[in-house]
Amino acid sequence: MEIKEITRKTTQEIMPPHVCERTQSGKDYNLYPFHSLGGGKISNGYPSLADWMASQKVIKIDGYVGVDWHYIIGRLGPLLEGKGLRVNWVMMENFMHSQEEIEQLVQPYMGEEGSVWGYNADLSLRDFFRPEALTAIQLDQDTDLNIIIGTGAALAAISEVDQSPKNRPTEIPLVYIDLPKNELLYRMRAGSIGNFGGEPTGDDQTMYKRFYFVDWRVCNQHKESLLKEITIFADSQWTDTISWLFAEDLFAGIKKLSTSVFRPRPWFDPGVWGGQWMKKHFPQLSRDEPNYAWSFEIIAPENGLVFESDGNLLEVSFDTLMFQESKAILGRHEATFGTYFPIRFNFLDTFSGGNLSIQSHPSLSYVQKEFGETFTQDETYYILDSKADSIVYLGFKDNINPEEFRQTLEDSHEHDQEVDVNRFLQSFNANKHDFFLIPNQTIHSSGSDNLVLEISATPYIYTFKMYDWLQKDSQGKSRPINIEHGFNNLNFERKGERVSQELVSKPEVIEVGGDWQVVHLPTHTEHYYDVHRLEFNTEIEQQTEDGVHILMLVDGTRIEVETQDGTKTQFNYAETFIVPASAKSYRLINKGSVSAKVIKAFVKNKADETI
Repeated sequence: MEIKEITRKTTQEIMPPHVCERTQSGKDYNLYPFHSLGGGKISNGYPSLADWMASQKVIKIDGYVGVDWHYIIGRLGPLLEGKGLRVNWVMMENFMHSQEEIEQLVQPYMGEEGSVWGYNADLSLRDFFRPEALTAIQLDQDTDLNIIIGTGAALAAISEVDQSPKNRPTEIPLVYIDLPKNELLYRMRAGSIGNFGGEPTGDDQTMYKRFYFVDWRVCNQHKESLLKEITIFADSQWTDTISWLFAEDLFAGIKKLSTSVFRPRPWFDPGVWGGQWMKKHFPQLSRDEPNYAWSFEIIAPENGLVFESDGNLLEVSFDTLMFQESKAILGRHEATFGTYFPIRFNFLDTFSGGNLSIQSHPSLSYVQKEFGETFTQDETYYILDSKADSIVYLGFKDNINPEEFRQTLEDSHEHDQEVDVNRFLQSFNANKHDFFLIPNQTIHSSGSDNLVLEISATPYIYTFKMYDWLQKDSQGKSRPINIEHGFNNLNFERKGERVSQELVSKPEVIEVGGDWQVVHLPTHTEHYYDVHRLEFNTEIEQQTEDGVHILMLVDGTRIEVETQDGTKTQFNYAETFIVPASAKSYRLINKGSVSAKVIKAFVKNKADETI
């Protein structure tokens, strides 16, 4: 069989499948943090997977949207045939509704044409298949191995004619093949993959919207429902190999993480306003990208966790951890958030770049009604670094006239004309370690020459851009402007002196030790999370108090984290890490020659009562 090449559109290198120089951090920020499982747990290569498969009679191979099932068959088929096996491949795509029927199915969740937002789908994966087809899948009795393959394979019910023990095993093993979100998006941009049940369209914005609001939701729900049935997990992000392990070994590794400390794998994307700070400070990043606008430090819906054994690496999605160990991770807040990870960290890099759009985020009631989202996008800007005279736009001036402001924005959008933003908005000098509060419905933007650590509630795409500084993308196109949504979500009372009083955090020392102190950076009453800065010369100890902590070294060079169970892990400057609620306590030990400062975000004590 001819194997169609899988292409990806990015200059960034794919994660190595094995431990090598690129996966070692040393003193620098590491793009590929991994967690070791011990020896003999992870296998690498299609031949080793084929060896295991050869001993079976029937196998179901399920997995995430974006996996190229024909490519998988093209790799495994010759290996199995080379062992003298006759194989019958049963393709799940043959049992799906037609593409036209699927488009009708998902249309209610796709929002307005041209909009970047849809509505969170309440569909299940089963809805994409013809019901009668799923219950009448027949095996080929004249072959040595029947393989039911494709997203949804676990849903397949074997025809009654094949039910006898002679024809099939009592329990059919299930292989689940995962694909990291960044690689999925790189393949989408290259036209290698389409949405679930569809073909590539070349319309990246609409395809991403469909992934976000429909495909990912139904695939996540499906994966969660399968966890206890899965025999093998596999990682298919590479084009020439695959990594896999038995589910029991993965779950043991996940259990270990849920009681100690771990770091998700970050990933990065360029943008029209992107800057050069991350490219300069993170040497493992590709130098071929024109800039880096965003980092996904911990944005749970799109991050993964990397495991290692015998030098082999394997990545699973972050939500796999949450599906399995949400109580251990979230502690007393699990009743409120369930398997939803509540806080995100990401970088916004405008060093030698442009300004972020003038923007706002929806109220809780608006995001629930319009988009079906549970929580809204309450944000904060922590200034990790900045140049002299850099600024943050935040709130309105005292004399704001909403009608005049709207007319100015609409004229700008229609005629592509510049707006004097300073007529309407306040700006504040952005100095290193400043902390700005951006509850929903607050007008804001970061100016150029900032490296912002954005600490926020987890939702991350509900940004209503009202003015984008006339910036154009690489194709000379403007990004969508959302004046109507924006003006439905602007609090014009956040103006004048009230802005500096309520939206610029006032640090307060709340604990002091021999050579350490804890600084409280109060958040807004609408934020369900709070922030502390831990400052220490040698070490400091913290209690989780049955809540998850998300942390980052924001000043200093390197620290060691030791959790109550004895786990010791080192982290470098600007690396994000997570201490679960069930870790109970941990020590931060400064391994550098200068004082260390660590940001710690956590869910507020009374959040469960107010959300």
